[in-house]
Amino acid sequence: MKGNLNLNWLRTFEAAARHLSFTAASRELGLTQTAVSQHIKALEGQLGQNLFIRKAKSLQLTEIGRAYLVSVRDSLEHIAFSTNGLFGPAQETTIVVRASAAMIIWLSPQLASFQKANPSIGIKLVTSLWQNDREGHPVDVDILLAAQSQSDTRMVKLSDEYIVPVCGLHTAKKIEMPKDLMTCNTIHVLGFDDHWARYLSSHGLPYADISSRLVVDTSVAACELVAAENGCTIMIDRFAQQAIAAGRQIRIVGDPVDTGQAHYFLQRKIRSAGSQVSTAFCDWLKTCF
Repeated sequence: MKGNLNLNWLRTFEAAARHLSFTAASRELGLTQTAVSQHIKALEGQLGQNLFIRKAKSLQLTEIGRAYLVSVRDSLEHIAFSTNGLFGPAQETTIVVRASAAMIIWLSPQLASFQKANPSIGIKLVTSLWQNDREGHPVDVDILLAAQSQSDTRMVKLSDEYIVPVCGLHTAKKIEMPKDLMTCNTIHVLGFDDHWARYLSSHGLPYADISSRLVVDTSVAACELVAAENGCTIMIDRFAQQAIAAGRQIRIVGDPVDTGQAHYFLQRKIRSAGSQVSTAFCDWLKTCF
């Protein structure tokens, strides 16, 4: 009967699907690899469908396995939340916060204050880079950069953002006015392709001929290239200020320009048991900006 499934089989399936490894799942669950394999075979037998594609050195989810994982993971999470809510947490509650690498670094010096005020709450920080909702852990709070005209009413605004030009200390000596930036090698950040155009146009300078000499996928990487005198980048002011405070050998060489964007947070599953934990984090987050 498909409606009467063994909960241990489902836990084993979730762990194996998350790790894509029976061996790793067995270590996490404290079972033998044989027991994990038997659990999965029993579950597949009762469902009448294969959940995994087994190869000599790899394990993959079938299409129906991927679809089923979403429901299984959500159900196990709901059971855990309900248990903690009714009977008290057996251990500290952990929330998952997703943000850009630059935002995580910017928040790092301030996290100690949240941990001191909330010693029973753990925080798992994951980067938003290439994150796949179907394969990653459930996210409690997203910190997003979006247009100020965004229409999603679930998103709570934290702060408007500004961009500044940043150079290495040696290159900075050559920059006296915005037009001098056009003589530098330009470093572009994927996803922020308009930053150079926005900054130059705000000073009445042409930007059509600016070429992407160096392209990276995070502001953190761009900052390191700048510090190594590989060129100049345009980045969010608060992240540049943080890098300078942390001792990076860079300098801001121009006035801030409005990006037309802001940082927001989005609290997910706000009606679920345990949502008060992520609410506490969001309340603290608003004080950081």
